[in-house]
Amino acid sequence: MRTSEALSIAAELETDLVEVAPQAKPPVCRLMDYGKFLYESQKRERDARKSQVKVEIKEIRLRPKTSEHDIQFKVQNVRKFLARGAKVKIRIRFRGREITHPEVARDLLTLISDQLQDVATIEKKPSMEGMTMLMILGPMA
Repeated sequence: MRTSEALSIAAELETDLVEVAPQAKPPVCRLMDYGKFLYESQKRERDARKSQVKVEIKEIRLRPKTSEHDIQFKVQNVRKFLARGAKVKIRIRFRGREITHPEVARDLLTLISDQLQDVATIEKKPSMEGMTMLMILGPMA
C-alpha cells in the first residue's frame, strides 16, 4: 500500500501510522495509538533490564612477600566469592624494587589458581598493569 493511502486511512480512523519494522522490505507499518506503542516498548525494555544479571567483581590484593597463612586465608575468601557466583580479581601490588622480580608474583598467582582449579576458571591470565600483576578468576560454569 502506498504511504499516502495509509496516511489517509489513519486520518479517517483518527489513529497514527506507526512504522513497526523499518528493516523489512517493504517496511511494515500499523494503524495504532503512538503513545500506547511508546509506553509498551518502554515497559518491555524496563522488564528486560530487571531480568538482567549483574556480575559482581570482587578484588583480592596481595603483595609478593605475603605470608603463606595470609594467602590461605585469602584463598578461602575467594572460594566464598566464587560460590556466590562473583568473579574475583586477584591483584599483586609491587612496591619499590619488588617490580624487578615479576616471576615471584606469577608463581604466587599460579599457586592460587592451582588451589582453586576445582571451583574456578581463569578468565584472564596473569599480566602486568603498571606496578601490579593481575589475574581474573570466574566461577565454574
